[in-house]
Amino acid sequence: MTRISESDEYPLEPLKRAGIDVFGLPGEIGQYRIVFPTANFDQRQGFVKGGGDFLISDIPPFEPCLVHLCCMSSPGPQLELLRALRGRGFRLSVDMQSFVLQGDDETGLLRFKDVPEKKEILAMVDFAKLDFLEAKTLTGADVLQEQAEILEGWGSSETVITSSEGVYAWTKGKSAFVKFTNRATRGRMGRGDTLMGSYLARRMDHSIEDSLRFAAALTSIKLESTGPFRGSLGDVLARMETSIPFLP
Repeated sequence: MTRISESDEYPLEPLKRAGIDVFGLPGEIGQYRIVFPTANFDQRQGFVKGGGDFLISDIPPFEPCLVHLCCMSSPGPQLELLRALRGRGFRLSVDMQSFVLQGDDETGLLRFKDVPEKKEILAMVDFAKLDFLEAKTLTGADVLQEQAEILEGWGSSETVITSSEGVYAWTKGKSAFVKFTNRATRGRMGRGDTLMGSYLARRMDHSIEDSLRFAAALTSIKLESTGPFRGSLGDVLARMETSIPFLP
């Protein structure tokens, strides 16, 4: 589900051709530009021109299921949407970037900001996705395990944290880390969305370790070229054989 103007609908066509149900709301599309000033892809500058916010009245009347929210919009309406979806019985996953990264009203420059409602948000969702810098902004810690422990203490049931080296997951005091195996980094944009989408899809009926290996493998392939992932399930399963989770 997304908000998009009719003239910008062309990026949705590959999803439709793949048989994915796409629900597009008419309206102004959010514009998001990222600059990577160094070879460290965790360091970045972002600029955003926000589109419209999502409201509970925008959600189609389908049966409660697992919903992942990764909106670039105002924190207030996003939090109200989370509360309303939880009230309707949905399981929730959230990309905390939606709350941590906020654009300057005049310049659009994105800045990392702490989130006063972070404990409420984490206690409300089943999965929380962050990258290293977002987790550091919220927790003040600069070690993945320490970040995950703090987030769990605030209510996070299952936490996934990406970094330039790989992806870390933590749930109920157990953790796993899998390195990315990409041989090039032409497709850095979309790393987090690709990672979490593939992780959640696999996690529906697989363990945290297997899901992490699957997501890291698929994301590694995506990172090697621009645009969305265009490989096959076989490509991902073959790449999984090259990665073994490290259990701290």
